[in-house]
Amino acid sequence: MEQLLSFFPNLNEEQRRQFEALLPLYVEKNAAVNVISRKDIDNLYPNHVIHSLSIAKFITPKTATRFCDLGCGGGFPGIPLAIMWPECQFHLIDRIGKKVRVASEVAEAIGLKNCTFQHGDSGECRQKFDFVISRAVMSLPDLVKASAHLIDNRSTNKLPNGLICLKGGDLTDEIRQTKRNVLDVPLSDFFPDMEYYSTKSLIYCPL
Repeated sequence: MEQLLSFFPNLNEEQRRQFEALLPLYVEKNAAVNVISRKDIDNLYPNHVIHSLSIAKFITPKTATRFCDLGCGGGFPGIPLAIMWPECQFHLIDRIGKKVRVASEVAEAIGLKNCTFQHGDSGECRQKFDFVISRAVMSLPDLVKASAHLIDNRSTNKLPNGLICLKGGDLTDEIRQTKRNVLDVPLSDFFPDMEYYSTKSLIYCPL
């Protein structure tokens, strides 16, 4: 939690309370449903919460911006970002029902009012969003295909609507295969003193 506050010192009391509540909640939920590697649960804040919030280092959305977290798992990156941006709306989708249930229960427990949840496939979603967000879900070309129909063609933010995803490793081939303009931002730019982020990137692709 101390690292989180060092990178995001302007959190209000409600946000701090919600972020602090995540660890005991995920420890409890993870004992029944493995949404985070049990070897990694003690690294919830540096490896999962802060990782999710790297998107908040990249964009500052306008009020009422709509996000779709595609392949949300247990709620990352959607839940940390929903805490960060209570004035925005988040729709979290995953094919695995028990993971969606964990995310929904965590959101309810900490009092999030700006999240909705869907058990199913992105192709079943008929809503439109400003941005699709995701974290280590699928290859970039597949993610672009799965996201394209979800994006509203009317942009209200300075950054054009599109896909913002968090990925690791060498992405050269994945970026080439998308055949689109892609911005690759090393997360070490945001968190230079954290080894975990030395091989991780934020990918932005307007759609």
